[in-house]
Amino acid sequence: MISNITLLSLGKFDLKLHHLLIVGILSLSFSISFLVRSQAADYGWELNEFDPFFNYRATQYIVDNGINAYFQWDDNLSWYPHGRDVSQTSQVVLHITAAVTYWIFGGGMELYDFTILFPVIFGSLSTIVIFALVRVIGGTTAGLFSALFFSVSLPLILRGTIGWFKSEPLGLFFGLLAIYFLLSGINSKNKKIAIAKLIAAGIIVPLSISAWGGSQFFIIPIGIFFLTLPFVRSDHKFIIWAIPLFTAIVFLISLNFERLSSNFIFGLGGVSLIIPTLFIIVCIFIQSKSNETKKTRNGLLFLASILIIGTCILIINANTEFLPLPSYRYLNAINPFLTTSIPLIDSVAEHASTTIQQSFLFHSILMIFAGLGIWLIVKNHQIKNSGFIKNDMILFSLIFGLIGIYVSSAFVRLEVFASLSLIILSSLGLSVLVKEILNNTERKQFKNLILKFSFIVGIIILLVIPISFPSHGNWVTAAKTPPTILNGGTAYPVSTNDWLESMEWIKNNTPKDAVIASWWDYGYWISTLAERATIADNSTLNDSIIESLAKMFTSSPKEGWQILRDMQADYVIVFISGQRLAVDNEGQALYILQGGGDESKKQWFIRIAGNPTDQYLQSDGISGTDYFWNDTLLGKMFPFTTLAYVNLQTNQQSATYQPGFTPIYVKDIKYTSDSNGPLRLVHASPSFNAEKGQPLIGVFIYEVNKDFVPTN
Repeated sequence: MISNITLLSLGKFDLKLHHLLIVGILSLSFSISFLVRSQAADYGWELNEFDPFFNYRATQYIVDNGINAYFQWDDNLSWYPHGRDVSQTSQVVLHITAAVTYWIFGGGMELYDFTILFPVIFGSLSTIVIFALVRVIGGTTAGLFSALFFSVSLPLILRGTIGWFKSEPLGLFFGLLAIYFLLSGINSKNKKIAIAKLIAAGIIVPLSISAWGGSQFFIIPIGIFFLTLPFVRSDHKFIIWAIPLFTAIVFLISLNFERLSSNFIFGLGGVSLIIPTLFIIVCIFIQSKSNETKKTRNGLLFLASILIIGTCILIINANTEFLPLPSYRYLNAINPFLTTSIPLIDSVAEHASTTIQQSFLFHSILMIFAGLGIWLIVKNHQIKNSGFIKNDMILFSLIFGLIGIYVSSAFVRLEVFASLSLIILSSLGLSVLVKEILNNTERKQFKNLILKFSFIVGIIILLVIPISFPSHGNWVTAAKTPPTILNGGTAYPVSTNDWLESMEWIKNNTPKDAVIASWWDYGYWISTLAERATIADNSTLNDSIIESLAKMFTSSPKEGWQILRDMQADYVIVFISGQRLAVDNEGQALYILQGGGDESKKQWFIRIAGNPTDQYLQSDGISGTDYFWNDTLLGKMFPFTTLAYVNLQTNQQSATYQPGFTPIYVKDIKYTSDSNGPLRLVHASPSFNAEKGQPLIGVFIYEVNKDFVPTN
């Protein structure tokens, strides 16, 4: 074939045309991934979301003080006055990897700029890693398909856009790399190479989990895969030492990380790896002592006994908890039907359950190809017999695929695993289909050439649809959203400097030892950009403090002021998002306030504080009651007052709330800068004076009035 033409010989290596094709497609995949992930830069060159700002500050600490100092760092700007043991509570490998790569490749670039690019680079490099992984499973064609699919997968892009200096891009990169080394190692015919790859896999697994706790997902398919090895592999002498070697390295490396040594090794994650490893050893021993005809039966009986015992242990542990249980989000991944009555957990957007509409948007055509892949892999015995895909690789791809789809049903953040599963299965299915069509069609017949061409065009059309349609909601355009710091995470696709300007104001106009209270979402922005201590932040290390903040906001002004004093807060921030209407009322600017700021989160404040929602909110669950506006500190902090209620469909107006009506607000600052009340408004961000028709991204900074005298 033309693709096998040798272009250049270098010693024993022959550079052939198909090598250039592989390099070309991988380069294309990397470039597509890089460009799609970088779209948000059109709005501004900033870190995106909340956690990246802490990760940047932690990386800066390593760059400035060294790795040893990092492990001794108690961050006094977090969770004032308690502080935070950073290495015990953070993604250590993310910070160290970023610092080390910055030292090597920074080249004089500002660290802030480097961390903005970091997720795009590692996310794009993952296209090459998944190619290598899927190539081990199903061959080069499948690997190339997987690289292309990875480059445009919406869930993977959304969790790794430019500025997304969070856990997922690096965690997934290391996780996929670890599985590649593991599968490649156990399939290697050279023992020395196998040992090297298994050790590499054992080292990288803890790195992946330390970079992102969600990478513990990879342990589940690995553990189940290990349970199948005594039945699908005949080289028992090899796997009886290879798998324990991998597991031993995983545990040995995990001991070097404080967070892993306590949460992973002695938790369900470690048990999920050690039990299958012990099973392999014992099962192979049992099979070696059994008659040839009874080997499989005895092994299956032992497996059944292990599963029964394991189930009993889980049931007992649910009542006694002699094994440390992971946090709710990990338990929810194991059991998607698990529900919680904890409002703080429910309030996190990424913990929301995945809907059918979201799944279809995220995966669409890949669902079809993945189903086709499962069907072809299971059905087609010729593929198995030809050695195209080995039996153990078939099992791993199916195990990984089905478990990935299963856990993704828990909540939106885990859709990345459904994407990986569908990418692998789709790539295998398409590669099998392509090979069957091309191999079973006579080349010389014109009709068959038409069939080939039509088949290829049909696949291309199906794959192009989700990345181009609809024009403003496809896989490519859906990833283009402003960095959160520029629009406050609101529903408005705009770029403003309200938050940046407000953080700069705090930095330049408050004492360096000032303590800032706010809802926990904004803590990282305050400590990183304003360089001031915060009461709580996104690490959510102390639920009781967050509950106290919720009570402060929803209590009476007098009680809320006292809670702020007890917390030793000097300033408190409230964030409001909405839009100024295009019309005024007798010179008064009119506003709608439902854009995604604290005005849209107040129902969570109320629930987390343990208060009855119907006392604070109207029947729509959003609009505040008179009690909210007149008798809570948060209502008083909102510098607006309800003017009227309007049905936007019929233009009907009402002086009181009616179902289906939207409140219209006018400006009303209750605590002015010279107020004698519990708070004083000392700064309002620029969009408080937004022009007609423009969005409001309002950051309001209040000073706690230490001289306030509560009265009955």
